[in-house]
Amino acid sequence: MPPPALPIRTLVVSAAAPIADDVMAVELSDPAGRDLPVWTPGAHIDLRTPGGHLRQYSLCGDPGERSRWRVAVLRQPAGRGGSESIHRSLSVGDRVRTGGPRNRFALVPATTYHFIAGGIGITPILPMIAAVAASGADWRLLYGGRRRAGMAFLPELSRYGPQVTIAPQDETGLLDLPGFLSRPRPGAAIYCCGPEPLLAAAQREARHWPEASFHVERFQATATDPGEATGFDVVLHRQGRSVRVEPGQAIIEALEAAGVTVPSSCREGICGTCETDVLAGVPDHRDTLLSDAERAANTCMFVCVSRSLTERLVLDL
Repeated sequence: MPPPALPIRTLVVSAAAPIADDVMAVELSDPAGRDLPVWTPGAHIDLRTPGGHLRQYSLCGDPGERSRWRVAVLRQPAGRGGSESIHRSLSVGDRVRTGGPRNRFALVPATTYHFIAGGIGITPILPMIAAVAASGADWRLLYGGRRRAGMAFLPELSRYGPQVTIAPQDETGLLDLPGFLSRPRPGAAIYCCGPEPLLAAAQREARHWPEASFHVERFQATATDPGEATGFDVVLHRQGRSVRVEPGQAIIEALEAAGVTVPSSCREGICGTCETDVLAGVPDHRDTLLSDAERAANTCMFVCVSRSLTERLVLDL
């Protein structure tokens, strides 16, 4: 079954302040003081920015604190305007529309944890570290950024002592991924979040680890081979009808044109909102969420970006 639509709620900005160069921490609370939904480390929410953009931000506070959610927003002047509108226009007392939480980067049981964060990629990893540290499990963090002044949450991380390695590029050069990932450990898990060059480098260095060890979350879609732009039919199993997807048209666009609504958010294959079960046919997976094993299983797909390798694709819709 596809996931339900993320619950939409209006929250109030209870705090908003810079915590590093070009990084703002924003806390959100229920206007009536009600508890917010439970979440787990790695979860993100949708947030409608003052400029009208819909963006996903990782929750980086304490999951046990039900009265507020915290996110951190990196200002990206060359972006599409979402982060700029938050930094320029969002103030304490403002009300914002949010959806979620949803978790496609969940913390799995492991004998030891290797956390790798680049820049704002520390946000989903911060609550993971708190949870793992509280459990008594073995862990360590390698955290890089361009400059120390731009790296968020350094005071919070300082209490963990030598388990945390802070490595600003202007002081230490590139992260020592070969050393950090030199020795695979049975039952270990690697969690990595940050800019695409870091993720690609970490994945290369972890190639001698079991595939299931490596967990990654991306903040932007990776380039994919568009392949041959052919049309195909999507069969809506529960509705008993078919929808034609034309060359160059996204599945979700064809569904919407036919009056079929599928929950969606990013439209880039990175947030997981539009996950849909596949009953027959072979998807052409173009998301950045599924592992190789999940892609090979062909039991689900993300209809905002993925297509079909067969002339007919049967979906549980």
